[in-house]
Amino acid sequence: MSELDAVRDLAEQALTLRRPTGQFDNSLWDRTQRLVRTVEYICGLEELAKKSVQIDRFCLIAATYFNEAGLARHLGTQGQGAEPGNFEANGDELLDFSTKVVEERLADAVERAKIEKINRIITESGRRSAGTMEAMILSDARNLEDMGAAGVLNEFRRFVCTGKSICDVVQSWRKKKDYRYWQARLKEGFRFEQVRKLAEQRLCAVEQFMKQLEVEVEAQDLKELSTE
Repeated sequence: MSELDAVRDLAEQALTLRRPTGQFDNSLWDRTQRLVRTVEYICGLEELAKKSVQIDRFCLIAATYFNEAGLARHLGTQGQGAEPGNFEANGDELLDFSTKVVEERLADAVERAKIEKINRIITESGRRSAGTMEAMILSDARNLEDMGAAGVLNEFRRFVCTGKSICDVVQSWRKKKDYRYWQARLKEGFRFEQVRKLAEQRLCAVEQFMKQLEVEVEAQDLKELSTE
C-alpha cells in the first residue's frame, strides 16, 4: 500500500459517521472524494502551469482528504450520529479540529515534516490571504463545491437535517440573492480565474433549477392555468 493510499484509508475512517440506527453516514467522505477530484483537476489547469510553481501533490491531496475531519470530529462530540447540519463551531475552529485529527491519525503513517505541511495547507486554506499554492488550490476547490448543484444539494441536506422545509430553502436562496451573497463569493472566493469562471457557469446553471423550485413551491405555473 502506498503512503497516499494509507492516508486515504485513514481519512475514510475519520470521515465516516455512524448513526444511532447503526447505519453508516458517508456524506462527508463523499464530499471529500469530490474535493480530491476537483483539486487534482485544478492542478492541471493551464493557468497554474503558466505560473511554473512547484506543487506538493502528496501534501495537498492529504490535506484535502482531511480538511473535513474537524467537522466529523465535532459532530462526533455532539453525539453519535449527529447530523452535519447541527454544529455551532465556525470555519476556523473546524479547521483547527482537522489539524488535530491529522496529528492523531497520520502520526504512524506519515513523516513529521509532511504532517506539519499538511496542517499548514489546511489552516491557510481558510484564510483570505492564503500564501501557499497548495492552500489556494484547496480553498478554490471548497468554494467551487458550494457554487453549483452539489452545493445546493448539500444545503438541502443541512436544512432537512435541522427540520426545515423546501420553503425554507427557497427563502434562504432569495435572501442570498438579495444580499448579493453569490456575487461576493465569486469576487472574493477564488484565486484562479479559470476556476472563478467555472463557478460562475455552475451558479448560472443552478439558478435555473432554483427558479423552477420557486415556481413549484408557490404553484405559480398552476396559478396561470387557473380561471378563478
